[in-house]
Amino acid sequence: MDVRQFQDIRDKVVDNVSRVIVGKNEQIQLVLTACICGGHVLLEDVPGTGKTMLLRAFARTLGGEFKRIQFTPDLLPSDLTGINYYDQKAGEFRFRPGPLFAHIILADEINRATPRTQSSLLEAMEEKQISVDGESYSLEEPFLVMATQNPLESYGTFPLPEAQLDRFFMRLSLGYMSRVQEMQVMARPSTLSLVEALEPVVERQEILALRAAYPAVAVQEPVLKYMMDIVEITRQEARMGAGVSTRGAMALYRASQVTAALSGRDFVIPEDVQALARPVLAHRMGAGSSVNLIEAEGLMGKMLERIPVPLEKR
Repeated sequence: MDVRQFQDIRDKVVDNVSRVIVGKNEQIQLVLTACICGGHVLLEDVPGTGKTMLLRAFARTLGGEFKRIQFTPDLLPSDLTGINYYDQKAGEFRFRPGPLFAHIILADEINRATPRTQSSLLEAMEEKQISVDGESYSLEEPFLVMATQNPLESYGTFPLPEAQLDRFFMRLSLGYMSRVQEMQVMARPSTLSLVEALEPVVERQEILALRAAYPAVAVQEPVLKYMMDIVEITRQEARMGAGVSTRGAMALYRASQVTAALSGRDFVIPEDVQALARPVLAHRMGAGSSVNLIEAEGLMGKMLERIPVPLEKR
């Protein structure tokens, strides 16, 4: 495995997206990590921090077919998946695909839709297929759902079902820019015009090639045990619901492999695991409990301090 390919793709993607989103290189790389792993991203923050523009810029950087869906309370499942309609001219029923039939989906303000519509994404996100009237249709790879949501305290929002929250590979937050960065953004042309000017710098086939290569990154037994220690302590925490699921543990393993490759290594180190614990696991900890996502991230940080870190043998 040539890790230079991973670094080359990383540099291209981060440089291109950072033309629009200033000072958020870490979050851009995490979105790329999720994409290579075949996972989906949930971006939660207050309105106006650039969530939608980050995902639009990322979609234009990767190329492929892109669809944006604005989630509202009156959105129906069929508005996402598509419908069978009767073609009078042909005298038969035909299937009209919905916007989920694309490579990159931007689900904007996903928690404004009702739970029924939110749940219609489950099959597409997990099985990469859509079923309509008993007929299944495969989705073309790479398939990536990038969703934004406002904090649950916002008016007119519906909490994501636990099953769907667990299907998001990562949960990220942008936060505010620094003072200098924000002044630069205020004085430049509109963000939308910058996004529209972006050109694809990565082919879909390159992402698929990285997806096939990253499982070769080695995870030594001490590091694997360290991952499992993190997962198990979330299940023992009294304030958690059921703790991190097996799906979450597998996500941490895969994300650590990709992060190592993007860093120029063919092996995972504990620092890779530590950097990914919050974005990959914290939102799964909050599911099924009274702990919100911000509290879950704080708890994750305290848990990491209690777990012994494996040391490199000399």
